[in-house]
Amino acid sequence: MGAGKTTLTRYWLHALGHTGAVKSPTYTLVEPYSIEQSNGTTKPVYHADLYRLQDPEELSFIGFDEYLDEPEALVIIEWASRADGYLPMPTLFIDITQVENDDKGNEARQVHLRVSKAGQAQGLDLSKLNI
Repeated sequence: MGAGKTTLTRYWLHALGHTGAVKSPTYTLVEPYSIEQSNGTTKPVYHADLYRLQDPEELSFIGFDEYLDEPEALVIIEWASRADGYLPMPTLFIDITQVENDDKGNEARQVHLRVSKAGQAQGLDLSKLNI
């Protein structure tokens, strides 16, 4: 908790062109957004927080598969580990860990990116990222 998941999502959505507020979905479970594309279409984005999820089957009860089945949608999930096998592949995982503050007192985070084996098989290659 407090690692910066929603903050990262906020910056990511703004980088994609979203201009409004980005709220934490801790209590709503999912916050929907619509980002206008340069070709005039909109890209649906769903920001989910599964921290309060008790059982992965709850995702079916709330209709979560509708978000996952939307072909053009970007689904950003905090606490995805609580979905335990529910998520489709390929999946990009972003793990954020709080680390000790730097010598200037700034809060520091360590970010680790990993791709599922299915994602690797379909060509999702992190070595192509310029980071």
